[in-house]
Amino acid sequence: MNHIRLLIVDDHEVVRLGLRTLLTDEPDLDVIAEAGTAEEALVQVANHHPDVVILDIQLPGRSGLEACQEIRNQFPETQVVILTSHGGEGFAEQALRAGAAGYVLKQVGNEELVRAVRAANRGEIALDPKTAKKVVARLNHLQAQAETSAFRVLSRRELDVLALVAKGESNKEIGQALNLSEITVRNYISNILEKLHLRNRIELATYAVQHRIEEHLERAE
Repeated sequence: MNHIRLLIVDDHEVVRLGLRTLLTDEPDLDVIAEAGTAEEALVQVANHHPDVVILDIQLPGRSGLEACQEIRNQFPETQVVILTSHGGEGFAEQALRAGAAGYVLKQVGNEELVRAVRAANRGEIALDPKTAKKVVARLNHLQAQAETSAFRVLSRRELDVLALVAKGESNKEIGQALNLSEITVRNYISNILEKLHLRNRIELATYAVQHRIEEHLERAE
């Protein structure tokens, strides 16, 4: 059995003791070192090269997120799982941007932490269910904002024309669907190309599909 070598980083000694007791009960997990600050964590990673660092966000001096980023920059073979009581909006995304492979709330239970450690060691991303739900909701919100922004310069009629271009409709077919002349359709397409800084019909259709124009139109109705 390949053992996963762990470093625990938390500024509360009693928390580190509890984590050590929990983790060493698992046959494949070995706690090889502990640290109470970001600076100590970097020293311990350099000395012991753990497979996974279990890291709290709130540390004296520099934050756990800063430590995470430095660990991942200097020791890319070492994975980081954030274990924290902070479930506020944006913390998980910040942790993932800093290079963390996992984000687990202290309140969720021991099994989630052990699962996250094993997943991180495999190179996977692990979030506890509550955090995962928040991250997905946040990403969906950002995606919706991006889609709205992608078409913000277009009028509703231009959006209708663009949606039909994305479906591969000809100018004649677009005109029939929207009760417009082919000349008017050509003018609309020319204006859309100019507004979106695109060069031709293929780029236009690709842009519309990539930014999910159909979903944008549904939300606009």
